[in-house]
Amino acid sequence: MEVVHRIAALRERLRGANAAGLVPTMGNLHAGHLALVRACRAAATPCVVSVFVNPAQFGPNEDFTTYPRTMRDDLARLREAEADLVFAPPVEEMYPADQRDAVRVSAPTLAATLCGADRPGHFDGVATVVAKLFNIARPRRAFFGEKDWQQLVIVQAMARHLDMPVEVIGVPTVRAPSGLALSSRNHYLTDAERERAALLHRSLRAAKAAIERGERDYAAVERDASTTLAANGFNVDYVAVRDAHRLVAPDAATKQARVLAAARLGNARLIDNVGLDI
Repeated sequence: MEVVHRIAALRERLRGANAAGLVPTMGNLHAGHLALVRACRAAATPCVVSVFVNPAQFGPNEDFTTYPRTMRDDLARLREAEADLVFAPPVEEMYPADQRDAVRVSAPTLAATLCGADRPGHFDGVATVVAKLFNIARPRRAFFGEKDWQQLVIVQAMARHLDMPVEVIGVPTVRAPSGLALSSRNHYLTDAERERAALLHRSLRAAKAAIERGERDYAAVERDASTTLAANGFNVDYVAVRDAHRLVAPDAATKQARVLAAARLGNARLIDNVGLDI
């Protein structure tokens, strides 16, 4: 496995690679990330993994400075997972100029709701860095976890609307035995909070079951899940039933839906979602 830090070096290593795959990450890798690497290796050659904590997707009061950076452990895990190439650029390589006038990629409708409502500018930062990675690595396929469902939908829309020749593939969420979705931010949880955090997934599954039984008062389903979480110490940002692809409330055109939630428990902001057919 080779590690490169410069854009020119990555492009040189990928010269002539017509079926490369890309796994964008911010490091602090866990089993969920490694599932993306395995999916990439099965579908594309070479498998490129980027490790870059992207400042453009953090708000002024968010955890950019304290976000865990574990490069030595990450590289060891990627070697075990048999990644072919790691791109680990410094910030100045990805954002070399004064960023006040920098071009940004935006999906304003998809980004204005759910997590985007609480984190203005976050998805502009995500879309911009992913667009840059797509232009740098020129992958045939790129792999993203379904835990970050809104992010996946936005990246897929960006690739489609901007005619990027890359297939954006969602990989199912990897969970702990309790059902808690694996996340780099889970390290903020205490042991007691980690046990309680599994209620987030159970609440979403209960909401899904209610809809599958025929409940169509989605607001009531959302309130029930929010009430359960709040009663157990969660600070709920949202619980929402949405069209899986348009991120609007389900309507006559909806065939697939998602129940999505974001909630804070202690110092951790947790997100999760489950899918269902309507």
